[in-house]
Amino acid sequence: MSTSCDSNCAGCADSSCEERQQESMIEPLHELSNVKNVIAVVSGKGGVGKSLVTSLMAVIMQRRGKRTAVLDADITGPSIPKTFQVTEKASGTEDMIFPVNTKTGIQLMSVNLLLDDETDPVVWRGPVIAGAVKQFWTDVIWKDVDYMFVDMPPGTGDVPLTVFQSLPVKGIIVVTSPQELVSMIVEKAVKMAEMMKIPVLGIVENMSYYQCPDCGAKHSIFGESHIEETAEKFGISRIARIPVDPKLSAAVDAGMIELFEGDWLDGLADDLEARFE
Repeated sequence: MSTSCDSNCAGCADSSCEERQQESMIEPLHELSNVKNVIAVVSGKGGVGKSLVTSLMAVIMQRRGKRTAVLDADITGPSIPKTFQVTEKASGTEDMIFPVNTKTGIQLMSVNLLLDDETDPVVWRGPVIAGAVKQFWTDVIWKDVDYMFVDMPPGTGDVPLTVFQSLPVKGIIVVTSPQELVSMIVEKAVKMAEMMKIPVLGIVENMSYYQCPDCGAKHSIFGESHIEETAEKFGISRIARIPVDPKLSAAVDAGMIELFEGDWLDGLADDLEARFE
């Protein structure tokens, strides 16, 4: 990057500038869309609660008066519509798609909103899947979105690379669980974010503990936490823990995530507001 850079890539004539080259790869939104902040929710492996954290963050920010949206980039394993109990199909025309709104007005787009049967498997090769994710960004009419949370597939493959290069991602939230193996895999996701020059906004440890409803004692039923060590290693200041909570699980299964009760991610939401507003 040039020492005289003013961060205005559109008016820059320096074709060798790394930041300008990265900026030029961003896919344009539809002319009728407006999205202010894109936050990707990632994990190094599946089954740690990435979609749960994505949904919770969208609900929290919506409760704070922000206009929120969820782009479900997990094309082969979409779960966002079920979490919000959305069964309505997305509609559109030849050159635009309209997202489906949840009960509280969160805008959603997922491949399951386009399939005739939500149980139909998506048997596509990597480039086709990556292309679908791009279309969810470029062809969907996102109306005045303050915060878009992108539910990413696990790992560091085609789709995460496509999202990081094609969408103006302002930061990522990394989701993990207490097992030591998972913590090691999380480092891969953090290092990928570093390679793409995208800041890590926080680490969320799901299934962190179980709190006894009778005595209040916390039990680490899935192993001792390593979240502090990982956060310290990469200089990440914000960590959050979500317990094993039967009420939360029931809300997800019933598609009633918008009614959840809990303050586990409030600090992370505070950080987003302080950073981007």
